[in-house]
Amino acid sequence: MSIDFVVHDADDSVGVAVVEGIQAGQELTGWVMQEDQTITCKVSDPIPIGHKLAIRDLAEGDTVIKYSVDIGRVIKPIKKGEHLHVHNVKTKRW
Repeated sequence: MSIDFVVHDADDSVGVAVVEGIQAGQELTGWVMQEDQTITCKVSDPIPIGHKLAIRDLAEGDTVIKYSVDIGRVIKPIKKGEHLHVHNVKTKRW
């Protein structure tokens, strides 16, 4: 089985793409490292390698957790399988 994205632990809200060419509609396999288990997620957007995808629905104002770290807040709702980037997540620093 090949791994398409990685997640640090079950409390994370995003996975990180580790393969090139992810297209909308693909069913991806992710590896949750801390639990050493796999999960699946159907993506609704193309996801570039190194970018994030939602592994659960996120509401506006939610905190995004990646590798057990708060990386920002959701500025518009994000559905499971959608691409997370500067268009829907902002830093809390400013």
